[in-house]
Amino acid sequence: MGMNRGTLLSTSHFFVVTYAIAVVALTVIFTLPLVRSATDSSDVQALQVLYSSLNSSPLLTGWKSNAGDPCGESWKGVTCQGSSVVAIQISGLGLSGTLGYMLSSLFSLKALDLSGNNIHDSIPYQLPPNLTSLNLANNNLSGNLPYSISTMVSLNYLNLGHNSISQSIGDIFANLQSLSVLDLSFNNFSGNLPNSFGSLSNLSTLYLQNNQLTGSINLLADLPLDNLNVANNHFTGWIPREFTSIPSFIYDGNSFENGPAPPPPPYTSPPPGRSHNHHNHSGSGTHSPRGSGRRASSDNQNGKKGLAAGPLIGIILGSILVALCALLALIFCLQKGKNEKGSSARASTGTPVGTDTVINTELQEEKFRSMASVTDLKPPPAEKMVADRVYGQNGSIKRVKSPITATPYTVASLQTATNSFSQEYLIGEGSLGRVYRGEFPNGKVLAIKKIDSAALSLQEEDNFLEAVSNMSRLRHQNITTLVGYCTEHGQRLLVYEYISNGTLHDMLHFSDDGSKRLTWNARVRVALGTARALEYLHEVCLPSVVHRNFKSANILLDEELNPHLSDCGLAALTPNTERQVSTQMVGSFGYSAPEFAMSGIYTVKSDVHSFGVVMLELLTGRKPLDSSRVRSEQSLVRWATPQLHDIDALAKMVDPALNGMYPAKSLSRFADIIALCVQPEPEFRPPMSEVVQALVRLMQRASVVKRRLSDDSGFIHKMPDYEAVEMSF
Repeated sequence: MGMNRGTLLSTSHFFVVTYAIAVVALTVIFTLPLVRSATDSSDVQALQVLYSSLNSSPLLTGWKSNAGDPCGESWKGVTCQGSSVVAIQISGLGLSGTLGYMLSSLFSLKALDLSGNNIHDSIPYQLPPNLTSLNLANNNLSGNLPYSISTMVSLNYLNLGHNSISQSIGDIFANLQSLSVLDLSFNNFSGNLPNSFGSLSNLSTLYLQNNQLTGSINLLADLPLDNLNVANNHFTGWIPREFTSIPSFIYDGNSFENGPAPPPPPYTSPPPGRSHNHHNHSGSGTHSPRGSGRRASSDNQNGKKGLAAGPLIGIILGSILVALCALLALIFCLQKGKNEKGSSARASTGTPVGTDTVINTELQEEKFRSMASVTDLKPPPAEKMVADRVYGQNGSIKRVKSPITATPYTVASLQTATNSFSQEYLIGEGSLGRVYRGEFPNGKVLAIKKIDSAALSLQEEDNFLEAVSNMSRLRHQNITTLVGYCTEHGQRLLVYEYISNGTLHDMLHFSDDGSKRLTWNARVRVALGTARALEYLHEVCLPSVVHRNFKSANILLDEELNPHLSDCGLAALTPNTERQVSTQMVGSFGYSAPEFAMSGIYTVKSDVHSFGVVMLELLTGRKPLDSSRVRSEQSLVRWATPQLHDIDALAKMVDPALNGMYPAKSLSRFADIIALCVQPEPEFRPPMSEVVQALVRLMQRASVVKRRLSDDSGFIHKMPDYEAVEMSF
């Protein structure tokens, strides 16, 4: 019995120990993957791309371009909650490079601080959507403000000071009700303040000093500001009297009018939404000091309950007098209208006319005529919020649904700038009309597109203004900016920024030495820039904007060979059918996707196909259609597509102007992207965001290799864009 009991106890003990070991082993096995990869995979990938874009700086200790676990390995400056990255704070490290293209994948990120580095290029227009704090100050960032800021509704702190950001600020702040601190100082911003600044109801600090901003600062008068600095700009007009109660207000270096602002009209109520704790006015028009808001508010309430007898009698008598004058004027107008308009109407129709309607119409037309004449005398501001009603060229009242953030120009000013649209100022021609170089008295040079009267009917003025409204809100460093427009006297003109180096089409096909300037490095940059422009139109703009006429002739190059896509948004201005067919068949047929040629259906995927054709132009130096070649090579897409995956054939396709100066692997990857874009089935073509990512990866991996097609080429040409190291973009 003893032996059996001991054996039984030993056996039981063995099973207990075995079970415990099994449980521990299973726990380790199942938790091991969690320990190895604690960070969300999309956050890991976004940080890897950011690390590579920052030139894989050794100062970012712990960071890796492949694999790695930011949360589990405590990467420098990275803060996590659970498996999500919630903060990246890597300021003052002297980091160089760019911000990459995947910041928008950091959905849980609340704070991003990369200030005090040497980061260059533009701010990505797709940023982490749920940020509460963004600090990119003291870098070398350029371009303009990305439109995606308008959707960051949780943003409380935004600091972009001490960079080289340019163009107008942009009307993108209407939804940022939580924004408390905004610093845009020491940049190159120009134009008027955006109207949406007036919506920043919680803004306490605003720094705009040392820019080139113009116009009035009146729209800031109703903000609850504690700190305001607008020094060293080009602001004009009067300083609002509300600003006297701002504790810290700096305004030197502007062109403000001397003396206090003129008083408001008598008996006008204060503007709605004003915080009485910050700004209150006493009955005499003087400003009560900060801190006495509650007392002033109660005094005003007591005044409302019981006014003194003297002011009360004065108000009553004044009101009666105004009412009598208005009544006499109305009787006079009615009598005159009956005598003149009524008699003529009865003579022609035999029926009486609604006198009130006639008078109201006349008064409205006279009002708008007066406004038009004043506009002619005084140049309009750089940004203008167009009212619901716009005075049409034939005297009718036009309705515009959206604001136009572009300058209205007079026909006279545009005629002067182009010497009456003379031939010597002509720089191009498109399906809607000709484009002229305009030289203005202030020294600014702009491009003016004069839309052919045959392209649009006079009844389409509303459509034109709506298209102008939409185009004026497109803001991207690789899209030509619409500066202004004109609708006077039945004319329709568009005014764009002037890009000085001509079109990609001309540089590739019609310049004796221009194509030699387009090194492989430069060609990839052109492809990436235009891909980013299309990505913005397709995937950032709501609703999506389809270009419909994407081709190398609509890609303008500046002095540094950066691309600027033109004619964005012009598809809304549908030309007459006959003209559309005659011009587009000649100019764009080689770029058209198969589905458009067969059915007339055009989508964002049709733009992707056209982009692939432009990439083929960059690769081969050939035109999309070239009747001078043998029949089998006249269509670039048909000739090139079967050879894109053949390495030997690909080498023979490359533009001879490159003379073998290109990275072999980069060439192959470039061809792979083309093959995806020009697929005949639109559903298989990638979205432009994937094309952008592929081109960025291509550039980051590429190294320059000099490859000669033959030993006796005799080619001697300096390629300044190339170095015998990894390319830096």
